[in-house]
Amino acid sequence: MPDLALYQPDIPQNTGTILRLAACMGVPVRIIEPAGFPLSDHALKRAGMDYLERAAMIRHVSYEAFRSWKQDCQRRMVLVTTKGSVPYTEFSFQTDDILLFGRESVGVPETVHADADARIRIPMMPSMRSLNVAVSAAMIIGEALRQTGELPAESP
Repeated sequence: MPDLALYQPDIPQNTGTILRLAACMGVPVRIIEPAGFPLSDHALKRAGMDYLERAAMIRHVSYEAFRSWKQDCQRRMVLVTTKGSVPYTEFSFQTDDILLFGRESVGVPETVHADADARIRIPMMPSMRSLNVAVSAAMIIGEALRQTGELPAESP
C-alpha cells in the first residue's frame, strides 16, 4: 500500500486533514520533521478530530533519516510538485510508492527534487498556482489506491 509523506509541514490544519484522510483510507503518513508547529498542536487535533488515534503516523526526525530509511527499504519516492513532468492521471503507481508532498509555503528543496524517483503534477488551469496540500493528497492517494487495487472495501 502506498504511503503519504509530508516534508516539514507548515500548517497543522492541513496535516490533521491528511491524517484523517489516511485513517479513512488505511494508509500510513510519514512526517518528515521539523514541522512548522508542535505535532501535538490543538489545530492538528481539531482538524483530525477523533480520527487521529486511528491514523498510522510515523515520524522521521529529519530528511536525512527519512532518506536513509527509504534507501534501506528500496522504495520508490514519488514527489507531487507543480514542477512535475507527468500528470498524476498518466502515472503508473505501485503498491510500495511513497507519495511525497512538500511544505505548503515553499515545497521542497532542490536536493529533495533530485532524490525523487518520479515527479508528478496535478493538471490545473494555466493561471492557477497550486491546490491545497490536503486536497492534492486526497486526489493523488485516491488514484494510487484505485490503480493498485488497494481502495478500502466498502462497508454496508
